[in-house]
Amino acid sequence: MHSVQGCRLSLADTSAKWLNTTSTAWISFGKQGNISCNATQGASDVLSIDKVDFLKLQNGRLFCFTVIFVVLLLLGLKNAITHGITAAGHDVLQFGLASTPAMFNSTLTEDAINHCPADGGIMITASHLPYNRNGFKFFTSDGGLNKTDIKDILERASKVYEESAHCGKQEQTGVVTHVDYMSIYASDLVQAVRKSAGNKEKPLEGLHIVVDAGNGAGGFFVDKVLKPLGAVTDGSQFLEPDGLFPNHIPNPEDKAAMEAITQAVLNNKADLGIIFDTDVDRSAAVDSSGRELNRNRLIALMSAIVLEEHPGTTVVTDSVTSDGLTAFIEKKLGGKHHRFKRGYKNVIDEAIRLNSTGEESHLAMETSGHGALKENHWLDDGAYTMVKLLNKLAGARTLNPNIGSKVLTDLVEGLEEAAVTVEIRLKIDQNHADLKGGSFRDYGESILKHLESVISKDPNLNKAPKNHEGVRVSGYGGWFMLRLSLHDPVLPLNIEAQSKNDAMKLGLAVLAAASEFSALDTTALNKFLQQ
Repeated sequence: MHSVQGCRLSLADTSAKWLNTTSTAWISFGKQGNISCNATQGASDVLSIDKVDFLKLQNGRLFCFTVIFVVLLLLGLKNAITHGITAAGHDVLQFGLASTPAMFNSTLTEDAINHCPADGGIMITASHLPYNRNGFKFFTSDGGLNKTDIKDILERASKVYEESAHCGKQEQTGVVTHVDYMSIYASDLVQAVRKSAGNKEKPLEGLHIVVDAGNGAGGFFVDKVLKPLGAVTDGSQFLEPDGLFPNHIPNPEDKAAMEAITQAVLNNKADLGIIFDTDVDRSAAVDSSGRELNRNRLIALMSAIVLEEHPGTTVVTDSVTSDGLTAFIEKKLGGKHHRFKRGYKNVIDEAIRLNSTGEESHLAMETSGHGALKENHWLDDGAYTMVKLLNKLAGARTLNPNIGSKVLTDLVEGLEEAAVTVEIRLKIDQNHADLKGGSFRDYGESILKHLESVISKDPNLNKAPKNHEGVRVSGYGGWFMLRLSLHDPVLPLNIEAQSKNDAMKLGLAVLAAASEFSALDTTALNKFLQQ
């Protein structure tokens, strides 16, 4: 991290109601680093702030601010951060309600009238977590913060706090400017779709598209993107921000969320449905028949679009994508599938690394709905992902005005999908005597190593030749993968098979190997096998 003199920072927030009840409000300052805060501490914690060990607030790339700033309680997050930045002599651009991708884009946008690009940004958000889990996301034009950056910030914060005890009150010297940045960001999305349709003003005219924002920050997509393009948006739902999420969790992986957007499409006889997560860095879609375009299907769809534009390119995904997706990308589309670790930042960074070595990659996408494109600065932008789908629709409609979402569904024709797909979380009891005082991570690694040994002796099972995370095994017409969670004492087990009987055979193989480890709770796996 470098010190910055006289910089301009963009700040996005929302109304007091939004801040007090939800999860998304902001300030510009980083790209893909995630910083989360658990705001459940009591007042006594705040009063003892002089005893805080700042480095203990770090958790990987995350750190909690609950007990740091008493001023947060007095002024609110937005005003507190604004005060701190302007007191240090820097200008602040307040954006109001915004999305994660928009905050990053504010560091790239060339717009002198609106004081962009910003030098950096900070977003206050809890994403789809409960409203009391608000924290900060940092943005710069160079990328997000890593563990080293966070440690550096905490060390500096500790030093600044100690020094501030001996200083007088700082005068505000920075200037605060209110900017409607979401309109600027949305306008760029609109122009991208128009360009794909030969600069037609309303390329989506007559197309019925419904949006489910899940009471997150994605409601802007209706009025600022779809309507200017001519789309009919009747039936769009949950567009108003409400961090209590009264209708469903805004998460494209959530069953209730996908059922909600599917029903909206069918009820309104819409051509397409779009759903966003809270801060719009993830998304999914539903076609006119109610078929979900998420997880492996969405990756397949985006791969088809990107490989048309960049033949032979490598598509990087997380570790739990299906064998059917690999076959689809490589055999049907002529691309290359590079399966990597879970975690959208891992997937994106791997795509960037491959390009640096000379292996062309234009798409990095995780099954959760995080998708990033080389053409979009490797930003995981749910709105931009949907714009790529709209581009395809708009281009097709210039040739056939009556075409609907079938043009998208046809792109994933031939994708082999498992009849049974399940994820089972096996918890490690950290207090169990079998750990012998060791860490859950070491214990989990021991389980994985033992599983590999057992698999090597079973003629019905084959370990994947290339695997960057956990143990991935094919057999009985399907596959399973057991890996260690990034942060929690949990071993997630993913199983995909063409029948419940085959899935159970794979599950039994894991159970047999895991039975020797008494600190591993296999209750969930046993329940699946007994169904």
